[in-house]
Amino acid sequence: QDGQVRDAAVLIATGVDRAGRRQVLGVSVSLSEQEVHWRQFLQGLVARGLAGVQLVVSDAHSGLQAARRAVFGGVPWQRCQFHLQQNAGAYVPRQEQRAEVAADIRAIFTALNRHEADTLLAKTVQKYAKTAPRLSTWLETAIPEGLTVFAFPAAHRRLLRTTNGVERLNKEIRRRTRVVSIFPNEASCLRLISAILMEISEEWETGKTYLAFDAT
Repeated sequence: QDGQVRDAAVLIATGVDRAGRRQVLGVSVSLSEQEVHWRQFLQGLVARGLAGVQLVVSDAHSGLQAARRAVFGGVPWQRCQFHLQQNAGAYVPRQEQRAEVAADIRAIFTALNRHEADTLLAKTVQKYAKTAPRLSTWLETAIPEGLTVFAFPAAHRRLLRTTNGVERLNKEIRRRTRVVSIFPNEASCLRLISAILMEISEEWETGKTYLAFDAT
């Protein structure tokens, strides 16, 4: 762009409709993932008719979070459990503790219900209070953001607790755009990515139901 090669960010939103099928809600190519770009993207979804959102699932990227609070402030937020597991590593003081900490967090995430998850979290926070105080503090503040999904039916939680679906889309986009290497402008990049997502969206439309809303 303007005679220079620049990195670009691809912003994607997917959702599950009332019939339980996945849909690509929107895609945009921006020069960054700053709040202003995420906010414009999310506001665009609303302007095109997106309503009745019951849950937002994402990582904790600062730009995205600020935009989410501005546009969907009243909607419950589920912080991606996979990213939380990854983030925990930065607070584990010793390498030999990593597997144990990961197992403790996994036990919280796979609890039978929110009460059990909260109980396990409290025990885990106390467990590391002396041996890993930074980890203990982080667990107490961050992990509850990954427990919102317990308000939903047990059969839905595995599919709602992470952003793995979007990550798979990102991986497919990277694979299929790698052959181009450099796009002449944002519009050409968006055209190819939109075509890829339209193809995937058609597969979702004709495939099996993603969520069964009669699940309990």
